[in-house]
Order: sequence, then C-alpha cells, then structure tokens
Amino acid sequence: MAITEKKPSTKYTVGAQYICFNEDPDWDAAEYESDVLKLPTVVDIDIADNSDSYESYASGAVYDSDTIVTYKEISVTQLAFDETTIAKMKGDTVDSGIIMSGGIKTRPFFAYGVPIIKKDKTMDMRWFPKCKLVDSSDKTATSTDSHSDQTDSLTIRAYGFDADQNQEVKVLTADTNNAGITEAAFFAAPVLTVAAAKALRPTT
Repeated sequence: MAITEKKPSTKYTVGAQYICFNEDPDWDAAEYESDVLKLPTVVDIDIADNSDSYESYASGAVYDSDTIVTYKEISVTQLAFDETTIAKMKGDTVDSGIIMSGGIKTRPFFAYGVPIIKKDKTMDMRWFPKCKLVDSSDKTATSTDSHSDQTDSLTIRAYGFDADQNQEVKVLTADTNNAGITEAAFFAAPVLTVAAAKALRPTT
C-alpha cells in the first residue's frame, strides 16, 4: 500500500461575510432576495458542529455507532455591522432609518456566506443556505488616549436545508476543478447543490 503525503496550505485570513435573506417565513429554496449583502467587517469566525453520537450494543459488543450533526453554530466577531441588517435578522420593524425592536418577533431565515483564504491564495468558500440569528451583542466603551477596536458579535445557527439535512455547501478552490470559480461568482447568490456549484466552473 502506497503512502501519499499532502501538504495543505495554512489559513491566512477570513474574508468578507455575505448575507442573503429568504422571503418565505418557513424558508423556501426558490425565495431568496435578489440582492446579496457583502460586509468586509469580520475579525474572526468560529464554525462548530452541534453533534450527537450514539453507540448501539448487542451481544456484549458495539453493534453500530453513528454521529448526527443537528446544526452548525457560527460565532462571528466583527468590527462593524449595518444596523438595519441586524434589525432585519431579529425580525424588528425597520422604516426609513427608524427601528422598532423587542417583543415577540419572527426571525427570518437567511443564507450566510464566508470565504476562508489560504496562504497560497486558494479559498474555502462556504454558503450556509438556511440560517437564523440566535444572539447578538451591542457593547460600546468610552474612547481613550490609546486605540482599542470596539467589536460586536453574532451567533448564527445553520440548519439542514435539503433531504439529507446538509447545512453547508463548501467549494475548495485548491481543487483544480474549482480553481476558476471566483469569490464574486460563488457569492452572487446562495448555492444549494453540487450541480449549482459545478455550474460556476468556467467553461473552456
């Protein structure tokens, strides 16, 4: 059996975040808004699986085992964020720069996207098509003689969006098949299928 060695590129930075709201309160793959919002404000991002593992025993031994990922939790720290967008994420009423917030609101679904840029300039471009805002921080401190960035955080939950309960579509540009897919093309609209991702490959 041969040994194959790989030397993957290290992470360099996180790119901008992309948000596209779904117009159906119950979520519909065909009901995204036509506009995608790009915010180059991300300081750091943490994406974690919420999983449940189990083992079935029979005849004194493990008969079967499996792990189910029920959702992904996305924690984002950012330098700034558009107030009307976060209000919309919360389901608040927004009217010409006036926001009515609080109470019982239905939070809309939205697609959330972000590229992770590697040192060799390749990217892991990621769409989470079915998300809701779970939590957000709003903290401000006084200015001082020394500069200190004031950041806020968002916690976003990505749910299963298809029959297989996939929660994410990721395109790796390190793969030569995807080398021609640009960030602008991938994030122009939410991508929900392998076929849709492949369709972004440039034709020769």
